[in-house]
Formats: sequence, structure tokens, C-alpha cells
Amino acid sequence: MDLVPALEEPLKQQLKSVLGPATAKVMAEHLGLHTVGDLLHHYPRRYEERGQLTHLAELPMDEHVTVVAQVADARLHTFASAKAPRGKGQRLEVTITDGSGRIQLVFFGHGVHKPHKELLPGTRALFAGKVSVFNRRLQLAHPAYELLRGDTDEAAEAVDSWAGALIPMYPATAKLESWKIAKSVQTVLVSAEDAVDPLPPSLREGRGLATLPEALLKIHRPHTKADIEEARTRLKWDEAFVLQVALARRRHADAQLPAVPRRPSPDGLLTAFDAKLPFTLTEGQQTVSKEIFDDLAAEHPMHRLLQGEVGSGKTMVALRAMLAVVDAGGQAAMLAPTEVLAQQHHRSITEMMGELAEGGMLGGADKATKVVLLTGSMGTAARRQALLDLVTGEAGLVIGTHALIEDKVQFHDLGLVVVDEQHRFGVEQRDALRGKGKQPPHLLVMTATPIPRTVAMTVFGDLETSVLDQLPAGRSPIASHVVPAADKPHFLARAWERVREEVGNGHQAYVVCPRIGDEEEDPKKAAKKKSAEDEAEKRPPLAVVEVAEQLTRGPLQGLRVEILHGRMHPDDKDAVMRRFAAGETDVLVATTVIEVGVNVPNATAMVIMDADRFGVSQLHQLRGRVGRGSAAGLCLLVSEMPEASPARQRLNSVAATLDGFELSRIDLEQRREGDVLGQAQSGVRTSLRMLTVIDDEEIIAEAREEASAVVAADPDLERLPGLRTALDALLDEEREQYLDKG
Repeated sequence: MDLVPALEEPLKQQLKSVLGPATAKVMAEHLGLHTVGDLLHHYPRRYEERGQLTHLAELPMDEHVTVVAQVADARLHTFASAKAPRGKGQRLEVTITDGSGRIQLVFFGHGVHKPHKELLPGTRALFAGKVSVFNRRLQLAHPAYELLRGDTDEAAEAVDSWAGALIPMYPATAKLESWKIAKSVQTVLVSAEDAVDPLPPSLREGRGLATLPEALLKIHRPHTKADIEEARTRLKWDEAFVLQVALARRRHADAQLPAVPRRPSPDGLLTAFDAKLPFTLTEGQQTVSKEIFDDLAAEHPMHRLLQGEVGSGKTMVALRAMLAVVDAGGQAAMLAPTEVLAQQHHRSITEMMGELAEGGMLGGADKATKVVLLTGSMGTAARRQALLDLVTGEAGLVIGTHALIEDKVQFHDLGLVVVDEQHRFGVEQRDALRGKGKQPPHLLVMTATPIPRTVAMTVFGDLETSVLDQLPAGRSPIASHVVPAADKPHFLARAWERVREEVGNGHQAYVVCPRIGDEEEDPKKAAKKKSAEDEAEKRPPLAVVEVAEQLTRGPLQGLRVEILHGRMHPDDKDAVMRRFAAGETDVLVATTVIEVGVNVPNATAMVIMDADRFGVSQLHQLRGRVGRGSAAGLCLLVSEMPEASPARQRLNSVAATLDGFELSRIDLEQRREGDVLGQAQSGVRTSLRMLTVIDDEEIIAEAREEASAVVAADPDLERLPGLRTALDALLDEEREQYLDKG
């Protein structure tokens, strides 16, 4: 992060004299550590305490202790064992005393040679280890020790420094133990003095933070727990602040870009649409709409993230923004991650708009525009017509999949891009669509996956955030229950009865499975299944094709059951969804293709098979497909995992709350955050070593404020060379591109 010449020096040169080139090679290949700076930022994961000095007469059981004692006796025993049948096994027993008591030390195998030479009767040393009992006698097995030589004062000093030490334990590999890393760190620690501080002095002093050299010394060689805490806080600030500066500079640069202001005409398409609405917008929808309209009226591009609970009415807010842009003479494009969702959006938007979506057609309203669909599987004639409508400006709105991004697609005047389900798109795709405007178009990113505030500030830190957390009137509560299929099979039987009851009451149901089922199972994997206990873990996940067949023959016999999955032909998928939406199908057995955007208000029940195979946020998304009408929703999470397992605890969390933000927090705590700069999208290793986006909310929020102030005062960071250096190290080329496209 703070790489300067001394810290840029390759480790293979630095470590040659200490641990040899082989160690440097392992560090590079297995830990990604190439320079002195990399090693200094390879922080200890935890610290072992040697324990305070203890008298032998007062040794506590099962605790780590440190004692000063003299060797009274040392004996080497040879014995036969399974590993050494010819009597070549060795055990060294050393008795030590401090005048108050005696204790035995034991060393086995290869570990006997060094102590056998060094721990001779009369030798004084410090011994550290965990106290255990063997044959009713206290002992320390394989203790660490440090010989005490020299005069009494020197020995006393060694006793004090060694006994109270906190031993750093580093993230290590099988080929490189923690103590070797510690020894390497010790070698380069002097270079910490050359670390260039990325924090502005005013910030550091104002918040009472340690200097960077001081923090590096204290994280690697702490004398007290307070040292560790002080160093951690300082290093967390580095990571949070440098990242927030990168995002603040992005926001600042975006604010300098030109954009065409898009203000809706007072008596145009949007006014006509609002007059048709059979309901009133929620307070949240009105507030968020105002934020968006204010952005659209500005002379630089909007970059806004709209996050809202499943069913909170995001599509309505996005549609009104799109109509405002069409009113102002531009075009709006909505990018959906799947064909099913694109078709669904197209259908629901044209239905909501009615004659306002029939621009240029007989029966279309005066202020109407044309709404076109563009997907990869469209027929040639329909595709040609859609492309023509876009390039002439005849179509004000287009809804499509990544087919919208292709070179052939030209717009007359693209004013707004709406990206639905942001997490499904790479930045390149989003950027390609934005590049189709004459000037940078406004951007509205939508997600139904609730994102904790700090994650929004880091992952989407270059976007302004709007949150819809109110459900529209008329939405019903959803009851969720875990169905323990292995422990209580009758619960599963009851689940299918509940589905029949819902259908009997005129409603419909989903059954979700993790797999399609026409894949061939790998025979090697199948052979690995061993016992009944492994069965829930080892068997393949339940599949749509098989489950649908079992249900039609068994518990749901006589009901109209259909299947839906991603490998079906798009026309077939659309036909299945149309029949389900029209109420011609009772039960839809599907994969997660129904996870986002599918809207069938009459569907009231959902059974998720092998629910433990899905993530927390995904289960919440799926559950949001039911209870979309006036009747209450029911979601049953079926699992064969044992009651005490983490998987079941996760399902209990989902069943216990409908608060998506609470669940996203649980999800993140369980998965831990990867690289918040988007590891999946930029392919580089994590930049956060110390900071955690859930626990360090306060630091991230404060760092964002500080970063915004710094960038506003000095956008090019000319007065802060240390910060520039840190940014350059963080934002290698791929990351810079990631943020540029953000």
C-alpha cells in the first residue's frame, strides 16, 4: 500500500542471507508476497501468550505458562512403536526445578535432538507450554524454551522480555510455518521506518492515530494487547481511507462529466401515466422518485443505486424515471439478467402503460411511445424491427438482456440506463451499454438484494444510494417454516398437504430445486458416498425433473404440475410462465430462474427443497415470489441437515425474520466479505487485510466523510504524495478499470 524503494525491494534479495531463496520463492508462490512491503502488510492472524511467569508449585492445569527453572535431570529413552517397530522410537524426559517444585518436560521423535544437546543438568532456561497430566504427574509436552546465559542482570532482562511476550501467529502454509514468517518479518522490520504514510497529518493527529511505521512495529512485535489494538485501528483506517478516496475521486470525476438534463414536460407521458395508476405511490416511492428526478435534471450523469426489499415497488419507480426521460425527448433502456425476467418486465410494463405503450399504433394515445423487447433468441424479423425502432427513436423504451450491448444496437438518443439486479452483471456489460449514448447517459442500478449500509459505501461507493423499505399497500405477510425432512418425515408429508390446500383455495404454488436433473452424475463422486450420515451432504442436490415426476405420481397427483429451468428453449420458458401467470398451472417446479422479478400475485406457497444448499440472501429473494397479492404467503424450507448443524441455524435465521437487511448482514457474517472492490469482477486478490465491512461500520463511515473532504479540496492529491502512492498500489490497472466502469 505504501510501496517506496526500500519497501519495493524483492524479498528474495532481502531474505537470501537469513532464510535463503527457497523461503522467498514459497512466499511468492503460496502467499503472494513479493516485496518487503508485501511482507510488512502480511499481518498476524492472532497472538499466542506465553503466559506470565509461574512458580512450579502453583502451575494451573490446561493453561499456557512460562517458568524459569534449572534442569535437574535429563534421560533419553528408546522404545518400539508402530512407527518405529525396531526400537528406534525416542523420548526425552527432562526434570526441571525452580526451588518451589518440580515438573517433567517430554520431547518425542525428531523433536528430541536439539533439547538432548542443550538441556543438560545445571542449565537454566525459560520454558513455555501448556500444562497437562500424564500418569498422574504434571508435565509440559514439547515446550518452547530459551536458554539463559550471561550474568544475572542480563538473564533477568531476558526472563522479563521473553515471558510476557505476545507471539504473532501468521497466516501460513504447509510449506512455510508461522515461525519462519515471523523470522522473515523480523529481518525486514527495520524497513518499516521508510513506510510512506498515506494518511494526511491533520487526519492522523486529529484522530489520535499512530504513525504508519509505529503501527507496523506494534502489529508485528507488540509488547501489550493495547499495542495490538492501537496498530489494528491505525491499519484499518489506512484501508478504509485509501479505498474511500478512490471512490470519492470516482464520484468527483463523474460530477465533471457532461450529461443532457432530462426534465419531464408538465403535461406529458409521465403525467398521463400517473393519472392512469389505480393506486397511490407509497411515501418511500415518492421520496426516491424525487431524488431520481433531481438527478435527471442535473447537467452531469446520475449514478444512483436503488435498493429495495422484494416487492417494494422498485420497477414502478424505475418506469416513472424512464417515462420522464422519454418525455424529455430521450430514450431509456432496461437491462435484465435473464430472458425470463426481460420478458416479464416487458409484459408488466406494457400492461401498466396500456395505450401509452402503443406509440404509432392504431388506438395508441397521443402521448404514447413504443416499448420494445430485445433478447438473443428473438426471430430475425422481430429483431430487425426492434433495432429499427431504436435507431429512429420510434421506441422510447427498450427492455432487453445482454443482447442490448451488441455492436449492432444503435440508439437515437439514449438518456437513461436502468440495470436490474446489478450483481448479475459484470462492469464491462454495464459500461458497454452506457457507451451507446451521445453523451454519458444517466444510470440507475437496481437490486432486490438488501445491502448493509457499509457494504453499499464500499462496493457501490461511487453511487448515491436510495432505499425503498416500505411495502406497497395490499402486500401480504409471508410465514416461513423449516421442514426437517430427515428428523420428521411427517412434516414433509404435511408440507405437500399444505400445497394441495392452497391450490384447493384457488391459489398456486412454486417448488424450487437446486438442480435441473438431466445432467449425468459423475460416477467417481457417486462412489464416494459412504454412510447414511453423509447422505444429506454427499447425495446430489434434488433436481427439478425428478422432483416434478415424484410429485405428479405421489403427493400432488391430479394437480397441474409444470417445470421451468434455464436450459429450456426461451419460447418454451415464456409459454410456461404465461400459463402459470394465467392460472392454467397449479404448481411450478423450477430452479432459481424464478428468483428475481417473476410476479404472479396468485402464487401463495413456495416449497424450497434442499434449502440448505442456497445462500441466505437467495432464500430471501425466492421467498419474495409469494404473498404478492392479497392472500398471505407461505414459504417452507425443506432440509435433511441435522438440527445442530450451521446449515439449519442459517435456515432458522431466514424463517425468523422478513427483514432483508438483517438477513444480508447474517449472510455476510457467515461468508465473510471477499474483496469489496469486486474480486469476482476484477480478478485480483483481496485488498482488505484488516478491515471488515460488517464490524468496522464506524471507521468506514468516518473515512468516507474524510475522503470526500480531501478530494473536494485537492482532487489530484497534489499536496498528499503519500496518499497518491498508496492509491497507485491499491489501484493496479484492473482495479482502476473496475472503478472507472463502476
